Parts: sequence; C-alpha cells; structure tokens
Amino acid sequence: MEDSNGDALAQPGGDATDHYWSDSQDLRSRPRQLDLLLPDLVLRLTADRGVFAADRIDRGTRYLLQEGPPVPEGASEVLDLGCGYGPIALALAVRSPDARVWAVDVNPRARELCRANATTAGLDNVVAAAPDDVPDDIRFDACWSNPPIRIGKAALHDLLEHWLDRLSPEGSAHLVVQRHLGADSLARWLDDQGWTTTRRASRKGYRLLDVAARENGPR
Repeated sequence: MEDSNGDALAQPGGDATDHYWSDSQDLRSRPRQLDLLLPDLVLRLTADRGVFAADRIDRGTRYLLQEGPPVPEGASEVLDLGCGYGPIALALAVRSPDARVWAVDVNPRARELCRANATTAGLDNVVAAAPDDVPDDIRFDACWSNPPIRIGKAALHDLLEHWLDRLSPEGSAHLVVQRHLGADSLARWLDDQGWTTTRRASRKGYRLLDVAARENGPR
C-alpha cells in the first residue's frame, strides 16, 4: 500500500499509518523526531504511528511549502486541511504570525501532535481542531492541503467541496497531488465544479494546484 504521495505504508497489523485519515487510535504510540528544513525556517516536529508521513517529512508537503505561494498579506484566517502532525500549519504560522492557522484533521492523535508541536515551537496562532469544531461562520482567506487521495474519489470530492466553499470570495486553495494518483483529473473536476484551477508548478510527478473560490458561492 502507498500513501497519497506514493510512499510505502505498512499493511494492517504492521508498523502502519494505513488509517491516518481516520479517527482510530488503536496503534501503540511510537513517537519520533523529524526536522522540517526550509530556506526560511527550521522546525523540530514530533510524529507518531497512525499519522500520515510518520517516518519522514512527506515530499509533496515539502514541495508545497517550498514552491507554493506566500500567505496573502493581511490574511486573518488560514486553513491547513488534513494537518497531520503539523508541518504545513506550523510553517504557515511562522510565515504569517498575524494570521490564525486552523489545523484541521479527523485523527485525534494528529491533532494532539500538531498542538504539541505548535506549543514547542512557541506558536500561539495555531488552532488544531476536528472538522466539526471549526465555527460555521469562519471563512478562510487561503487553504493549503496535501489532501488524502486514498480515501477515494467520492469522499475526496465531498471533503474538498465542503472546505473550498468556506473560502472567502477572494480566497484560494493550494493543493499538492501526485500526478499518477489523479492530479490532472482532480484539476478538471474542480474546474468543472466552478473552482477555477491552474497548475502552479509540476516536478518529479507532483502537481501544485491553485484553486480560486467559486464566483457564485456554493452550488
């Protein structure tokens, strides 16, 4: 089995992260320290079993943080959808200290790790939250995500539709998806649904997609 960016995952019963997109906590904890090294920041993060990319910083995540756009000037509400243990959320929080970064994940262990990593880094502008705990009236100036492709097309579409329709009118989302796991077909679907989608960059099989808010709001 592979993760959403092609990295190997153990099968159930092994040293698995195979259900990182779920709320299961049945794997014994085995924390490890990982370093997120980017040109403008260095973060020491704690990862654990049962959370996406527990063995190393995911290549797609790193690519998104290196080649994606900066946080918009004046942004107040920013979303990391599927935050895991927090590499994207924490990097955004460092880069935009005046913004509140919502780190959203269904996995309780992921949220706990993200919250602890933010505390260790001295970042008080990260809010790790379950999806249902984000207030309905929040609208996001921008969203970054390494989305969980392996949950299946229908579930992925539902997930993206829910959160992309919470972008502010001028907001945008920035996604990293591996080409052979459907990046181009996902871009076409987003376009067809009214989210104007452009390919920002492509390298080593990854696509970075910029997604604009729907002009007429939710359908």
